[in-house]
Amino acid sequence: MSDDRLIVALDVPNALQGLAMAERLGDAVSFYKIGLGMLTGGGLALANELKQDHGKRIFLDMKLFDIGNTVENAVRGLAQFDLDFLTVHGDPHVVRAAKEGAAGKDLKILAVTVLTSLNRDDLDASLLKAGDVQDLVVERAAKAFEAGADGVIASPQEAALIRALPQSDGRLIVTPGVRPAGAAHGDQKRVATPASAIGDGADHIVVGRPIYKAENPRAAAEAVLNELISLPRH
Repeated sequence: MSDDRLIVALDVPNALQGLAMAERLGDAVSFYKIGLGMLTGGGLALANELKQDHGKRIFLDMKLFDIGNTVENAVRGLAQFDLDFLTVHGDPHVVRAAKEGAAGKDLKILAVTVLTSLNRDDLDASLLKAGDVQDLVVERAAKAFEAGADGVIASPQEAALIRALPQSDGRLIVTPGVRPAGAAHGDQKRVATPASAIGDGADHIVVGRPIYKAENPRAAAEAVLNELISLPRH
């Protein structure tokens, strides 16, 4: 049983632990997220091994942000690895540069709207634009789509609002901050269950700690997959 709507975050310290976890999960999981936390621990090597040797789909969560030329060059380099998703911050100039860097490749550029660990107090502390967090997420998603993003990263609480945007037609919505019923929220502040996130318009959900920290990670992954079985794809 596998369903690529579930993306398991391998937020473990290094590639060896990541590979060991992927082996424990086996054919139950077909899509993995590898992020900044593992970059210095062999993350790119693990991404390549899982993709090339094990046939897994890979979401490289780098959240790139810089001047356009730097982002374009970075994405052009990463696009050579034949991965599936790459995140950049949702600022239009960043998205446009990333799309230039990915030109000619199948790599999907996903724009980060507002991190799911942030709330209004956090945005105030960062001197970011006033307004309701959901409204800001939807506004940033619309601007990212207009700049050419293949999809966006947003919390499950904004998925339905983003899916309702005319610009979202044919674009991806990927939702971290997903927690199975009864699981601890950790540092996530805008969360929902897997079924709720998909039902509200997400194409993919990202689940990390509730799976890789479980006593039986495969069983935990299969429990999430069981929630998705009866849900139609968008």
